[in-house]
Amino acid sequence: MVLRSRERGRVGHRRLLHNTTPPHQVRGRSLFGLERTDLALGPLVRTTIALTAGILTGAYLIRERRRREAGERVAAASLEALLNAIDANDAQTGAHVRRVAAYALVLADAMQLDEHQQKNVERVALFHDIGKVHEALFDIIHENTNLTPAERRAIATHPQRGADVLAPLAPFYPELAEGVLAHHERWDGTGYPRGLRGRQIPLSARIVTLADTFDAITHSRRYRDARAANSAADVIAAGRSTQFDPGLVDLMLLPPVFARILDEQRQFTRQPRSKRSDRRRGERESAVPDVMFRWRTEPRVSPLQDSSSQRSR
Repeated sequence: MVLRSRERGRVGHRRLLHNTTPPHQVRGRSLFGLERTDLALGPLVRTTIALTAGILTGAYLIRERRRREAGERVAAASLEALLNAIDANDAQTGAHVRRVAAYALVLADAMQLDEHQQKNVERVALFHDIGKVHEALFDIIHENTNLTPAERRAIATHPQRGADVLAPLAPFYPELAEGVLAHHERWDGTGYPRGLRGRQIPLSARIVTLADTFDAITHSRRYRDARAANSAADVIAAGRSTQFDPGLVDLMLLPPVFARILDEQRQFTRQPRSKRSDRRRGERESAVPDVMFRWRTEPRVSPLQDSSSQRSR
């Protein structure tokens, strides 16, 4: 009687499994019933599938891009409508934000910001006071008496009100509401509404704060007369490292940069600027989400002012 080793039996068993024909192949056919010669069609099939998938993907991307562009046009038109609402509600505020935008763009260009960043600065400047277009704040802003503490607190809500108005446009202009919200923050952290400090404040808001201050000093307000540009420069220099970004203050007060700001100021007091394309006339621009707004620069005369001037004649 011959005993066979268990190890040998296991090896033989493994050899048997190794040589067993796979269950999915019977007489040269695969699981799908194709002859082996039919497998030569595989590369052609795969190529066709890849081309079809590429065409479908391209069509989908084109459709999504067109949908996005349509949304961007709507968003840009919404900004135009809001700008018109500011001008219609309060011509003084409309003129103010246009001047602030011009000064802010001088600073942005002097910093050598790219085109997208400059347009973002312009948008923040144009909309920084949109929160004042509010019935509760309108009378306070235009009263000829000194503000009470309660009225000052009410005015201080306008950055948050403005950010809330612009929040629906965040998918197209993600930095706009944040810049508007922060334009009354101070470099030393004592500003409002969040007490941001230093570089926590968005760059666009730091630029607009300087431009806003310059315009507030050099143009008459209901509670004080306009002051000279040199006086504005002195106030800005005094606020270096407390209210304002020190680097931006130094840049703004450089003679060539300050001269450009003065030139912009003179342009607003001399004659209207030439306009480019205007979407309100149905003209389309290629880079819709980054449009440069071209407002009229001549002051708008309200019907009440016009009637009073006619009576005075």
